[in-house]
Amino acid sequence: MKKVLFALLVVFVSVNLCFAANARKNAGCGLGAMLINPNNDTLVGNLAMTFLNGTFGTQTFGITTGTSECDKPTHFVKNEKIQEFVVANMDNLAKDIVVGKGETLDSFAELLNIPVEQRPAFYAKLHENFVRIFVSENVQMAEVIDNVISEMAKN
Repeated sequence: MKKVLFALLVVFVSVNLCFAANARKNAGCGLGAMLINPNNDTLVGNLAMTFLNGTFGTQTFGITTGTSECDKPTHFVKNEKIQEFVVANMDNLAKDIVVGKGETLDSFAELLNIPVEQRPAFYAKLHENFVRIFVSENVQMAEVIDNVISEMAKN
């Protein structure tokens, strides 16, 4: 009886793994997406892909190297440099954002990899949202960076 139940379970899982749509948006890339149909959007399929990716670490490796059907990022954010910069230049950065231009703001945009042609719009957006970025006199560096990134993400 146990063998029959196990066989039925295997058939059920196999069928679920072969049919459905677009699980990759949940499970991502890596070994799981390579071994299991990436168009599988069932709970079992998502869990199996996630389990395989997590167990073997292939998703992290794939994203870093651009393998295992993962897309390699075109650049890495310089988090430590941004943090050091904001700590050292918090007052000047605030002044430049209020004005909407300045050397400190130029350097900040460079660290954030903002293309030169997009900087005027970036500066204007920060200027318009100054009170959302520098929320108090005692605002901390991490909060300023988070607020800037949050404003950048808004359309």
